[in-house]
Amino acid sequence: MVKNPAIAMFATSNAKAPDKEKKTEKPATAPDHLAHQYGGNSISSWVSRLPVSWVPYIQLARLNPPAGLFLIYFPHLFGVLLAGVRLHAPPAELFHPAATLLGGSFFVSNAIHIWNDLIDAPLDALVERTRNRPIPRGAVSRARALIFTITQAVCAVAVLPFLNESVSSWEALLWASPGIVSWTYYPFAKRHFDVPQAVLGFCLAWGVVMGCLATGLRPVEVTTTVSVSGSTYWDVGVDWSVVCLFGACVLWSVIYDSVYAHQDRDDDIRFGIKSLAVLCRRRMKEVLWGLLALMALMLIACGVAAELSVGFYILGVGGSFVALATMIYRVQLAESASCWWWFGKGFWWVGLAISGGLLADLAGGRR
Repeated sequence: MVKNPAIAMFATSNAKAPDKEKKTEKPATAPDHLAHQYGGNSISSWVSRLPVSWVPYIQLARLNPPAGLFLIYFPHLFGVLLAGVRLHAPPAELFHPAATLLGGSFFVSNAIHIWNDLIDAPLDALVERTRNRPIPRGAVSRARALIFTITQAVCAVAVLPFLNESVSSWEALLWASPGIVSWTYYPFAKRHFDVPQAVLGFCLAWGVVMGCLATGLRPVEVTTTVSVSGSTYWDVGVDWSVVCLFGACVLWSVIYDSVYAHQDRDDDIRFGIKSLAVLCRRRMKEVLWGLLALMALMLIACGVAAELSVGFYILGVGGSFVALATMIYRVQLAESASCWWWFGKGFWWVGLAISGGLLADLAGGRR
Protein backbone atom coordinates (compact mmCIF):
# COMPACT_ATOMS: atom_id res chain seq x y z
CA MET A 1 0.00 0.00 0.00
CA VAL A 2 1.04 3.62 -0.35
CA LYS A 3 2.84 4.87 2.72
CA ASN A 4 3.78 8.44 3.40
CA PRO A 5 7.58 8.65 3.13
CA ALA A 6 7.50 11.38 5.79
CA ILE A 7 6.08 8.76 8.10
CA ALA A 8 8.54 6.03 7.38
CA MET A 9 12.08 4.89 8.20
CA PHE A 10 15.01 2.79 7.11
CA ALA A 11 14.60 -0.68 8.60
CA THR A 12 17.25 -3.33 9.12
CA SER A 13 16.58 -6.18 11.48
CA ASN A 14 19.67 -8.06 12.55
CA ALA A 15 19.25 -8.06 16.34
CA LYS A 16 17.28 -10.76 18.11
CA ALA A 17 14.85 -10.12 20.91
CA PRO A 18 14.95 -12.23 24.09
CA ASP A 19 13.01 -15.50 24.07
CA LYS A 20 10.41 -13.98 26.37
CA GLU A 21 9.61 -11.33 23.81
CA LYS A 22 9.26 -13.92 21.05
CA LYS A 23 6.38 -15.41 22.97
CA THR A 24 4.53 -12.15 23.40
CA GLU A 25 4.75 -10.60 19.96
CA LYS A 26 5.19 -11.65 16.36
CA PRO A 27 8.63 -11.41 14.75
CA ALA A 28 9.71 -7.82 14.15
CA THR A 29 11.57 -8.58 10.96
CA ALA A 30 10.70 -8.39 7.28
CA PRO A 31 12.31 -10.17 4.33
CA ASP A 32 15.82 -8.82 3.67
CA HIS A 33 14.90 -7.21 0.34
CA LEU A 34 12.14 -5.20 2.05
CA ALA A 35 13.77 -4.58 5.42
CA HIS A 36 15.64 -1.54 4.12
CA GLN A 37 12.58 -0.02 2.48
CA TYR A 38 10.79 1.84 5.29
CA GLY A 39 9.43 -1.32 6.85
CA GLY A 40 8.91 0.41 10.19
CA ASN A 41 10.44 -2.42 12.23
CA SER A 42 14.08 -1.42 12.78
CA ILE A 43 16.03 -2.77 15.74
CA SER A 44 19.42 -1.80 14.35
CA SER A 45 22.01 0.76 15.45
CA TRP A 46 21.36 2.50 18.80
CA VAL A 47 17.80 1.12 18.95
CA SER A 48 19.16 -2.34 19.77
CA ARG A 49 20.77 -0.94 22.94
CA LEU A 50 17.48 0.26 24.41
CA PRO A 51 15.24 -1.74 26.76
CA VAL A 52 13.20 -4.16 24.69
CA SER A 53 9.93 -2.63 25.91
CA TRP A 54 10.92 0.74 24.41
CA VAL A 55 11.74 -0.55 20.94
CA PRO A 56 8.18 -0.72 19.51
CA TYR A 57 7.59 2.93 20.44
CA ILE A 58 10.85 4.02 18.81
CA GLN A 59 9.75 2.09 15.74
CA LEU A 60 6.33 3.76 15.77
CA ALA A 61 7.93 7.21 15.85
CA ARG A 62 10.49 6.27 13.13
CA LEU A 63 13.34 7.81 15.11
CA ASN A 64 16.09 5.77 13.49
CA PRO A 65 17.35 7.23 11.26
CA PRO A 66 15.71 10.67 11.05
CA ALA A 67 14.67 10.55 7.39
CA GLY A 68 11.02 11.33 8.12
CA LEU A 69 12.01 14.19 10.42
CA PHE A 70 13.95 15.95 7.67
CA LEU A 71 11.22 15.43 5.09
CA ILE A 72 9.07 17.52 7.42
CA TYR A 73 11.81 19.95 8.43
CA PHE A 74 13.14 20.91 4.99
CA PRO A 75 10.08 23.00 3.97
CA HIS A 76 10.17 24.76 7.36
CA LEU A 77 13.84 25.56 6.77
CA PHE A 78 13.05 26.83 3.26
CA GLY A 79 10.50 29.20 4.79
CA VAL A 80 12.97 30.48 7.38
CA LEU A 81 15.64 31.14 4.75
CA LEU A 82 13.26 32.79 2.28
CA ALA A 83 11.86 35.04 5.00
CA GLY A 84 15.40 35.90 6.05
CA VAL A 85 16.15 37.07 2.52
CA ARG A 86 12.87 38.97 2.21
CA LEU A 87 13.36 40.74 5.55
CA HIS A 88 17.12 41.32 5.05
CA ALA A 89 17.72 39.53 8.34
CA PRO A 90 21.29 38.82 9.50
CA PRO A 91 21.95 35.06 9.23
CA ALA A 92 22.54 34.84 13.00
CA GLU A 93 18.95 35.94 13.65
CA LEU A 94 17.64 32.89 11.80
CA PHE A 95 19.13 30.41 14.26
CA HIS A 96 16.29 30.76 16.77
CA PRO A 97 13.39 30.10 14.35
CA ALA A 98 15.34 27.34 12.59
CA ALA A 99 16.14 25.58 15.87
CA THR A 100 12.63 26.04 17.26
CA LEU A 101 11.08 24.58 14.13
CA LEU A 102 13.48 21.64 14.22
CA GLY A 103 12.18 20.84 17.69
CA GLY A 104 8.60 21.27 16.54
CA SER A 105 9.23 19.09 13.48
CA PHE A 106 10.52 16.34 15.76
CA PHE A 107 7.21 16.15 17.62
CA VAL A 108 5.15 16.57 14.44
CA SER A 109 7.08 13.72 12.84
CA ASN A 110 6.47 11.47 15.84
CA ALA A 111 2.77 12.31 15.98
CA ILE A 112 2.02 11.76 12.30
CA HIS A 113 4.05 8.55 12.07
CA ILE A 114 2.07 7.05 14.93
CA TRP A 115 -1.28 8.43 13.73
CA ASN A 116 -0.74 7.06 10.24
CA ASP A 117 0.22 3.62 11.57
CA LEU A 118 -2.81 3.65 13.87
CA ILE A 119 -5.25 4.36 11.03
CA ASP A 120 -3.52 2.11 8.50
CA ALA A 121 -2.93 -0.88 10.81
CA PRO A 122 -5.61 -3.09 9.18
CA LEU A 123 -4.12 -2.43 5.74
CA ASP A 124 -0.51 -2.68 6.93
CA ALA A 125 -1.25 -6.19 8.13
CA LEU A 126 -2.03 -7.23 4.54
CA VAL A 127 1.15 -5.87 2.95
CA GLU A 128 4.44 -7.77 3.12
CA ARG A 129 6.59 -4.67 3.60
CA THR A 130 4.53 -3.26 6.48
CA ARG A 131 2.93 -6.26 8.19
CA ASN A 132 5.61 -6.34 10.92
CA ARG A 133 5.10 -2.78 12.09
CA PRO A 134 4.45 -2.50 15.85
CA ILE A 135 0.65 -2.30 15.74
CA PRO A 136 -0.02 -5.06 13.15
CA ARG A 137 2.35 -7.46 14.89
CA GLY A 138 0.77 -6.78 18.29
CA ALA A 139 3.75 -5.08 19.97
CA VAL A 140 1.73 -1.93 20.75
CA SER A 141 -2.02 -1.79 21.38
CA ARG A 142 -4.17 0.68 19.50
CA ALA A 143 -5.08 2.41 22.77
CA ARG A 144 -1.44 2.96 23.72
CA ALA A 145 -0.61 4.14 20.21
CA LEU A 146 -3.43 6.69 20.41
CA ILE A 147 -2.17 8.00 23.77
CA PHE A 148 1.37 8.19 22.37
CA THR A 149 0.34 10.19 19.30
CA ILE A 150 -1.75 12.58 21.41
CA THR A 151 1.21 13.31 23.69
CA GLN A 152 3.44 14.05 20.70
CA ALA A 153 0.80 16.28 19.10
CA VAL A 154 0.41 18.24 22.34
CA CYS A 155 4.19 18.73 22.50
CA ALA A 156 4.18 19.97 18.90
CA VAL A 157 1.45 22.52 19.65
CA ALA A 158 3.34 23.59 22.78
CA VAL A 159 6.19 24.81 20.55
CA LEU A 160 3.97 27.37 18.77
CA PRO A 161 4.19 30.15 21.42
CA PHE A 162 7.98 30.17 20.99
CA LEU A 163 8.05 30.73 17.22
CA ASN A 164 8.39 34.52 17.22
CA GLU A 165 7.83 37.18 19.85
CA SER A 166 5.79 39.24 17.38
CA VAL A 167 3.35 36.35 16.84
CA SER A 168 0.84 35.56 19.58
CA SER A 169 0.10 32.00 20.60
CA TRP A 170 -3.41 32.23 19.15
CA GLU A 171 -2.17 33.62 15.85
CA ALA A 172 0.45 30.88 15.61
CA LEU A 173 -2.23 28.25 16.28
CA LEU A 174 -4.45 29.82 13.63
CA TRP A 175 -1.66 29.65 11.04
CA ALA A 176 -0.85 26.07 12.06
CA SER A 177 -4.48 24.91 11.82
CA PRO A 178 -4.48 24.04 8.08
CA GLY A 179 -1.45 21.84 8.65
CA ILE A 180 -2.98 20.17 11.70
CA VAL A 181 -6.22 19.43 9.84
CA SER A 182 -4.48 18.12 6.72
CA TRP A 183 -2.10 15.88 8.67
CA THR A 184 -5.04 14.47 10.62
CA TYR A 185 -6.89 13.72 7.40
CA TYR A 186 -3.97 12.37 5.35
CA PRO A 187 -4.25 8.66 6.32
CA PHE A 188 -7.82 8.68 4.98
CA ALA A 189 -6.94 10.47 1.72
CA LYS A 190 -5.62 7.32 0.08
CA ARG A 191 -9.10 5.86 0.50
CA HIS A 192 -10.91 8.84 -1.03
CA PHE A 193 -8.73 10.44 -3.73
CA ASP A 194 -6.84 9.15 -6.74
CA VAL A 195 -3.95 11.47 -5.90
CA PRO A 196 -3.40 11.34 -2.11
CA GLN A 197 0.11 12.61 -2.82
CA ALA A 198 -1.43 16.06 -3.33
CA VAL A 199 -2.75 15.98 0.24
CA LEU A 200 0.65 14.85 1.49
CA GLY A 201 2.25 17.64 -0.53
CA PHE A 202 0.00 20.23 1.12
CA CYS A 203 0.84 18.83 4.57
CA LEU A 204 4.57 19.01 4.01
CA ALA A 205 4.60 22.29 2.09
CA TRP A 206 2.70 24.05 4.87
CA GLY A 207 6.04 24.05 6.64
CA VAL A 208 7.09 26.87 4.29
CA VAL A 209 4.31 29.03 5.73
CA MET A 210 5.25 28.20 9.31
CA GLY A 211 8.92 28.86 8.59
CA CYS A 212 8.11 32.32 7.25
CA LEU A 213 5.85 33.06 10.22
CA ALA A 214 8.53 32.01 12.70
CA THR A 215 10.91 34.48 11.07
CA GLY A 216 8.41 37.33 11.20
CA LEU A 217 7.11 37.25 7.63
CA ARG A 218 3.36 36.73 7.25
CA PRO A 219 2.60 35.26 3.80
CA VAL A 220 -0.81 36.95 3.82
CA GLU A 221 -1.61 40.19 5.64
CA VAL A 222 -4.97 41.91 5.89
CA THR A 223 -5.07 45.63 6.65
CA THR A 224 -8.02 47.98 7.04
CA THR A 225 -8.27 51.64 6.15
CA VAL A 226 -11.02 54.02 7.28
CA SER A 227 -11.75 56.85 4.87
CA VAL A 228 -12.73 60.38 5.80
CA SER A 229 -16.35 59.49 5.11
CA GLY A 230 -16.15 56.64 7.60
CA SER A 231 -16.06 53.80 5.06
CA THR A 232 -13.80 50.85 5.83
CA TYR A 233 -11.62 49.36 3.13
CA TRP A 234 -9.92 45.99 3.35
CA ASP A 235 -6.58 45.35 1.69
CA VAL A 236 -5.13 41.84 1.34
CA GLY A 237 -1.41 41.58 0.70
CA VAL A 238 0.03 38.28 -0.55
CA ASP A 239 3.73 37.44 -0.70
CA TRP A 240 3.84 35.58 -4.00
CA SER A 241 7.37 34.32 -3.45
CA VAL A 242 6.06 32.29 -0.50
CA VAL A 243 3.11 31.03 -2.54
CA CYS A 244 5.42 29.90 -5.35
CA LEU A 245 7.83 28.15 -2.98
CA PHE A 246 4.85 26.46 -1.32
CA GLY A 247 3.67 25.23 -4.72
CA ALA A 248 7.13 23.95 -5.62
CA CYS A 249 7.25 21.96 -2.37
CA VAL A 250 3.84 20.43 -3.08
CA LEU A 251 5.06 19.26 -6.50
CA TRP A 252 8.34 18.00 -5.05
CA SER A 253 6.42 15.89 -2.54
CA VAL A 254 4.13 14.48 -5.23
CA ILE A 255 7.15 13.48 -7.33
CA TYR A 256 9.13 11.65 -4.68
CA ASP A 257 6.08 10.07 -3.04
CA SER A 258 4.92 8.74 -6.41
CA VAL A 259 8.28 7.02 -6.87
CA TYR A 260 8.08 5.73 -3.30
CA ALA A 261 4.50 4.49 -3.86
CA HIS A 262 5.62 2.12 -6.61
CA GLN A 263 7.11 -0.14 -3.93
CA ASP A 264 3.56 -1.17 -3.00
CA ARG A 265 1.71 -0.53 -6.24
CA ASP A 266 0.67 -4.14 -6.79
CA ASP A 267 -0.68 -4.38 -3.24
CA ASP A 268 -2.45 -1.03 -3.67
CA ILE A 269 -4.20 -2.33 -6.78
CA ARG A 270 -5.13 -5.58 -5.04
CA PHE A 271 -6.64 -3.87 -1.98
CA GLY A 272 -8.20 -0.87 -3.72
CA ILE A 273 -5.85 1.77 -2.29
CA LYS A 274 -5.67 4.92 -4.39
CA SER A 275 -2.49 6.66 -5.52
CA LEU A 276 -0.99 8.45 -8.50
CA ALA A 277 1.13 5.35 -9.10
CA VAL A 278 -2.05 3.28 -9.48
CA LEU A 279 -3.83 5.94 -11.53
CA CYS A 280 -1.09 6.50 -14.11
CA ARG A 281 0.66 3.13 -14.16
CA ARG A 282 2.45 2.85 -17.54
CA ARG A 283 2.45 6.63 -18.10
CA MET A 284 3.96 7.47 -14.75
CA LYS A 285 7.29 8.75 -16.06
CA GLU A 286 5.61 11.15 -18.46
CA VAL A 287 3.59 12.51 -15.55
CA LEU A 288 6.72 12.85 -13.41
CA TRP A 289 8.50 14.84 -16.14
CA GLY A 290 5.52 17.17 -16.35
CA LEU A 291 5.46 17.66 -12.58
CA LEU A 292 9.20 18.39 -12.58
CA ALA A 293 8.76 21.06 -15.26
CA LEU A 294 6.02 22.71 -13.18
CA MET A 295 8.17 22.55 -10.06
CA ALA A 296 11.07 24.25 -11.84
CA LEU A 297 8.75 26.99 -13.07
CA MET A 298 7.44 27.53 -9.54
CA LEU A 299 10.97 27.84 -8.17
CA ILE A 300 11.87 30.32 -10.91
CA ALA A 301 8.72 32.31 -10.14
CA CYS A 302 9.71 32.32 -6.46
CA GLY A 303 13.11 33.69 -7.36
CA VAL A 304 11.62 36.40 -9.56
CA ALA A 305 9.02 37.44 -6.98
CA ALA A 306 11.63 37.62 -4.21
CA GLU A 307 14.30 39.13 -6.47
CA LEU A 308 16.74 36.39 -5.53
CA SER A 309 20.31 36.29 -6.78
CA VAL A 310 21.87 34.04 -9.39
CA GLY A 311 23.05 31.67 -6.65
CA PHE A 312 19.47 30.57 -6.02
CA TYR A 313 18.89 29.80 -9.70
CA ILE A 314 22.11 27.81 -9.99
CA LEU A 315 21.88 25.84 -6.74
CA GLY A 316 18.20 25.91 -5.86
CA VAL A 317 16.57 25.66 -9.27
CA GLY A 318 19.36 23.99 -11.25
CA GLY A 319 20.49 21.65 -8.49
CA SER A 320 17.01 20.39 -7.65
CA PHE A 321 16.12 19.99 -11.34
CA VAL A 322 19.22 17.92 -12.09
CA ALA A 323 18.68 15.76 -9.00
CA LEU A 324 15.05 14.98 -9.79
CA ALA A 325 15.66 14.62 -13.53
CA THR A 326 18.36 12.05 -12.81
CA MET A 327 16.00 10.17 -10.50
CA ILE A 328 13.14 10.16 -12.99
CA TYR A 329 15.40 9.02 -15.84
CA ARG A 330 17.23 6.30 -13.92
CA VAL A 331 14.61 4.84 -11.59
CA GLN A 332 13.07 1.52 -12.58
CA LEU A 333 9.50 1.90 -11.40
CA ALA A 334 8.78 -1.81 -11.76
CA GLU A 335 11.57 -2.65 -9.31
CA SER A 336 10.86 -2.00 -5.66
CA ALA A 337 14.53 -1.77 -4.68
CA SER A 338 15.21 0.82 -7.40
CA CYS A 339 12.29 2.97 -6.25
CA TRP A 340 13.54 2.84 -2.69
CA TRP A 341 17.15 3.70 -3.60
CA TRP A 342 16.25 6.69 -5.75
CA PHE A 343 13.69 7.97 -3.29
CA GLY A 344 16.20 7.77 -0.44
CA LYS A 345 18.87 9.65 -2.38
CA GLY A 346 16.59 12.05 -4.26
CA PHE A 347 14.90 13.79 -1.35
CA TRP A 348 18.23 14.62 0.32
CA TRP A 349 19.72 16.05 -2.87
CA VAL A 350 16.74 18.28 -3.55
CA GLY A 351 16.36 19.45 0.04
CA LEU A 352 20.02 20.39 0.25
CA ALA A 353 19.97 22.04 -3.19
CA ILE A 354 17.07 24.37 -2.39
CA SER A 355 18.47 25.13 1.07
CA GLY A 356 21.85 25.84 -0.49
CA GLY A 357 20.34 28.17 -3.07
CA LEU A 358 18.54 30.21 -0.43
CA LEU A 359 21.62 30.23 1.81
CA ALA A 360 23.74 31.47 -1.09
CA ASP A 361 21.39 34.40 -1.55
CA LEU A 362 21.32 35.10 2.18
CA ALA A 363 25.09 34.86 2.58
CA GLY A 364 25.63 37.06 -0.46
CA GLY A 365 24.27 39.99 1.49
CA ARG A 366 22.03 41.21 -1.34
CA ARG A 367 20.26 44.42 -0.33
